[in-house]
Amino acid sequence: MVQALAIFRALADSTRLRIVALLRSMELSVGELAQVLGQSQPRVSRHVKILCDAGLVERRKEGSWVFVALGAHGKVQPILAALDSWNEADHWTVADEARLAAVRADRASAAAEWFEVNAGQWDAIRSLHVAESEVEAAMAKALGDTPLGYLIDIGTGTGRMLELFAPLARNALGIDRSSEMLRLARAKLSERGLAHAELRQADLYALPLQDGGADAAILHHVLHFAQQPGAAIAEAARVLSDGGRLLIVDFAPHDREELRSRDAHTRLGFSDEQILGWFAGAGLAPAQIETLEGGELTVKLWLGRKTGMESKEVKAA
Repeated sequence: MVQALAIFRALADSTRLRIVALLRSMELSVGELAQVLGQSQPRVSRHVKILCDAGLVERRKEGSWVFVALGAHGKVQPILAALDSWNEADHWTVADEARLAAVRADRASAAAEWFEVNAGQWDAIRSLHVAESEVEAAMAKALGDTPLGYLIDIGTGTGRMLELFAPLARNALGIDRSSEMLRLARAKLSERGLAHAELRQADLYALPLQDGGADAAILHHVLHFAQQPGAAIAEAARVLSDGGRLLIVDFAPHDREELRSRDAHTRLGFSDEQILGWFAGAGLAPAQIETLEGGELTVKLWLGRKTGMESKEVKAA
């Protein structure tokens, strides 16, 4: 009864109901929530605190930004189901959805602009963060030397992952949103004679493959650019066949705020808890976690296998 009272008290405000509705679509920073709601950040922060105290949302600090997401599924889902059953849509809902679309567009525009400007220097910029040779060796070890079947490289950039792993695949597909990146990748793959590697312009949230169409997927230094990392992982899992593997390579949590402003990083790294939570939600069992120290940032490798249920055994390296 006490928990129910706290939840209903927290929801007894139109702004807080709007916040819950917005967070169903994506995680948002407090500043972005304020932008969509048309309210001051301090006022929005107070509303967020009340929702946090009731367990309906969670806050996570990344550098100078604070991201807000929905709380535990078991607590939030009954509330969302009730809201859906009432099926109420008003002018606030329409306005919030329009402003949320503007936030998405702003994020995507900033990342796309950076990619287009820096496409020719992408490999060099990435190598400044950590020794790529060490990362690539760890990836090769994690994937092993057995055939990869149908491989998809999500956010392929200049095609480096296809260069490395397409020779082990029956077929390979690299996708990227940037036409300039794909132009550079096509030149590189043609030079390497990788005729069975295809490139396609597409979004990581809507991969151009049917359910279960791939045997292996790679997200190499891509997830920190994603607006919705959990959705990106879920989409990668969707296209994997039973037993298929997803290998994520990205940074551990860090405080290098300049990477957000200078290099368009949406997220300042990820914890094991975050990644494994998204794995569980996507039906991926964690198979291996590896930490690579050295360089300015720490690199992590997370390998998951599609099983439809969470595994409690994780091999850490």
